[in-house]
Amino acid sequence: MKSNAVGTRYRVAVDIGGTFTDFVLRGSEGQLLTYKLSSTTDDYGRAIVQGLRSLSAEHGFAPEQVVEIVHGTTVGANTVLEGKGAKTALITTHGFRDVLELRRVRLAELYNMNYVRSAPLVQRRYRYEVRERINFRGDVVTPLNVEDLERALELVAKSGAESVAICLLHSYANAAHEKLVEQRAREVLPADCFVSASYRVLPEIQEYERTSTTVINAYIGPAIRRYCQRLRESLSEAGFHAPIQIMQSSGGILSIDEVLQHPAQILESGPAAGVIGAATVGIRWGEPNLLTVDMGGTTAKAALIEDGRPGKTNEYEVGAGINVSSKLVKGRGHALKLPVIDISEIGAGGGSIARVSSHATLSVGPDSAGAAPGPACYCLGGNAATLTDAMVALGYVNPRYLIGGALKISFQDAVRALQNDVAHQLNLPLLEAAHGVYTLAATTMTRAVKAVSTFRGRDPRDFTLFAFGGNGPLMAAEIASALDIKRIRIPRFAGLFSAVGLLNARMEREVSRTWLRSMEGLAYDEVEQQFRLLEADLWESCRSLERSDQMKLQRQADLRYHGQAFELTVDVLPSGADNAIRIRKAFAKEHLRTYGHGAEEDPMDLVTLRVVASLPAEAGMVEDGSGLATGEAGSSRRVYFGPHFQSVETPVLHRGALEGGIDGPLVIEEHDTTILVPPAWKAMLGSEASVILERSAK
Repeated sequence: MKSNAVGTRYRVAVDIGGTFTDFVLRGSEGQLLTYKLSSTTDDYGRAIVQGLRSLSAEHGFAPEQVVEIVHGTTVGANTVLEGKGAKTALITTHGFRDVLELRRVRLAELYNMNYVRSAPLVQRRYRYEVRERINFRGDVVTPLNVEDLERALELVAKSGAESVAICLLHSYANAAHEKLVEQRAREVLPADCFVSASYRVLPEIQEYERTSTTVINAYIGPAIRRYCQRLRESLSEAGFHAPIQIMQSSGGILSIDEVLQHPAQILESGPAAGVIGAATVGIRWGEPNLLTVDMGGTTAKAALIEDGRPGKTNEYEVGAGINVSSKLVKGRGHALKLPVIDISEIGAGGGSIARVSSHATLSVGPDSAGAAPGPACYCLGGNAATLTDAMVALGYVNPRYLIGGALKISFQDAVRALQNDVAHQLNLPLLEAAHGVYTLAATTMTRAVKAVSTFRGRDPRDFTLFAFGGNGPLMAAEIASALDIKRIRIPRFAGLFSAVGLLNARMEREVSRTWLRSMEGLAYDEVEQQFRLLEADLWESCRSLERSDQMKLQRQADLRYHGQAFELTVDVLPSGADNAIRIRKAFAKEHLRTYGHGAEEDPMDLVTLRVVASLPAEAGMVEDGSGLATGEAGSSRRVYFGPHFQSVETPVLHRGALEGGIDGPLVIEEHDTTILVPPAWKAMLGSEASVILERSAK
């Protein structure tokens, strides 16, 4: 049925995952269109053009009716994880060539003396030193040596580097020397060489983190530039000329032109979108405290939302096969000290490959069958047993098709792969082996949830589990049971929910500046003056934005106890005579919540000031639940719920049949996901056609 009206304008949200690409379109008259197709892993942007063309043809709207495209992408993260970034050079202060090598004294595996850290993103022979020195107060101690600079740039040009990072000592306090290096680099290096200077990327203290972040920005810059330019050209050729916005790691959105200047800001673009969507609907539903579980075909992500606000961090690591923000897990990857939604991400998804070692030990992931060749049951050439194959064999997933019939499923191929790769190797019956794959994947996901809750001093039992992604609702009850969480919420369009989150994202900018001072006797007037300088810079950068008059500012400060090496961020209220006292109290409270102890009177240092500017999101989607299918009468199948319950004949319904609540076991099938309701759980319909699962008291 055509849903088009000639005057309708559409905002388009596109989320690209490792297995599927999801579309959600919101019309100016309230229309809601959704679409899902396999990701084009050779060129992820190609799926965007294919999807928009299909939607345009099916629903009868013209390309010019699309007025905005909001996009979440994992191109940046994948570039680092796969080690496929640009050949990068580094120019730094004499004596600081090995900062990337020295890092921090943190061991990822404390008792493993043979642990090998990931190699720096810049090889040592492409790190060049220049004599200069500015101290931490911003005073010039040694002028920039021009001969050193010219020699370094000549070597950069000869090396064939596609990208150059510039990070000089204490440039956060005075960027004069770094600006000179940047200017000269742009003059003498090839025009297509990507130049990344730390005073633009991260004007803050901590030499390793600043250098690493600047290098990451340079390392992924050419790949992001190629991706964005190719995407814009492909969309334009297809007739779609709407402006493109891209989700930041922090949960706001940036224009594609701003992304080209600061690509590191979108490193965790994709995972952030779903968390923003969960926070938005959680507030509407009166459930501001959520633990989110987002599980797709390739990875699984967990995040914490408290009082309606997603947790954020600037302690993040990428690379070495894992992206983490946990303060307890450091030393594996490369430091990224930019605002990031506090997400724990692991290699566990529907495509995660199950295998048995020579010691008869079962593992699931982190490597994935992805979109191509995919799980064995997809009939696309994959032979390895995966989590999806296990869930098909157990009866959790439709044994004939997914996505409303668009993706055919072979039950026989799933069973064959599991029998060969797992059951035979472990000498177990097929269903027990498949259930072992499922529970092991759930255990891995549980660890990710703990990383953002118990590892941060939060009790998971105080939160509602919010599950989305194609596989999140299949795993939710198992994860909740392991953590003693008694309530689960699953939104409508759960399998497309990261795209939903993109429609709720706000345009956002942030500026920061290190301003190291003791809080003892600090006059707040000085702090106020620094905040006003930051706000003036921010207003200048936001002046060209539409609706800039609606911009809202939030002040923040990074503090630490005197003698500590790392900070916590707290909000700063508008100016007041007692503001210094309020800042101390806010920091002590956050330190108590995070680490289990806090003291308002202990000496504190104010380290970094921040200002975040944001525009209210345009109207997001509020599903009224109309048109929900009521399920096929009498539809059921055998489902295996583990050795205690064994196989049970289980009703298969759609969420529209849940009015009044139904006790499990149930399977709730959707176009974009499947919800598993085990025995001892009850399912009911909630706000905006969400599904609520509650565990029985018995």
